[in-house]
Amino acid sequence: MQELTFKIIARIKSDFREKFGIPRQSGLVQNLRSTIRFEPEYRNADALRGLEGFSHLWIMWIFSENIRSTWSPTVRPPRLGGNKRLGVFATRSSFRPNPVALSCVKIEAINLDGPEGPEIVVSGADLMDGTPIVDIKPYLPYTDAHPEAVGGFADAVKQNKVHVKNPEVLAKLSEEKRTALIKVLEQDPRPAYQNDPERVYGFPFAEFEVKFKVAGDELEVVSIE
Repeated sequence: MQELTFKIIARIKSDFREKFGIPRQSGLVQNLRSTIRFEPEYRNADALRGLEGFSHLWIMWIFSENIRSTWSPTVRPPRLGGNKRLGVFATRSSFRPNPVALSCVKIEAINLDGPEGPEIVVSGADLMDGTPIVDIKPYLPYTDAHPEAVGGFADAVKQNKVHVKNPEVLAKLSEEKRTALIKVLEQDPRPAYQNDPERVYGFPFAEFEVKFKVAGDELEVVSIE
């Protein structure tokens, strides 16, 4: 069997140190800011020449926390509550023959003279801090956008969104991070099959640990430390 080797060209710097809490798809929370930081071999400003003319990027990255030696032809998509199996190639599951993912993000800034070489600040990413990136490509609206596209089972499943009833608890965060975190919480980070109103969930965000619980369509921030 032929095998290919990818080179890690960059890693993402984000506010998510664990998988739980990360938006389920790129672009769901545009307020989130992340930074693409290149590995030493690829810290060359010439490699980004012309990128300033684009508004969005495709990021090709590795599900580094889900690398396995075996694979299954079917998976349980979280959006279906984990109760129904579909073909792995009909989903965006992280458990794949090759742990490769694709995300579309918006370019917010390109810094060519940073202390660690050029870096790209993006918004809307769904990557955990430190995730390896193997390629980036500019997004082309005339070929990559398809308004008439059909989303399969994802179109048929209602995306649960909740109201954060006590956002004032998040006052210790900066305004930018507070706004982003509220948008993350509004997406209801819980697994679709969990619905215990008394259960407290938590995840690290930036330098904080966020704990919350959800009852109906209201999310209460229990603490942020």
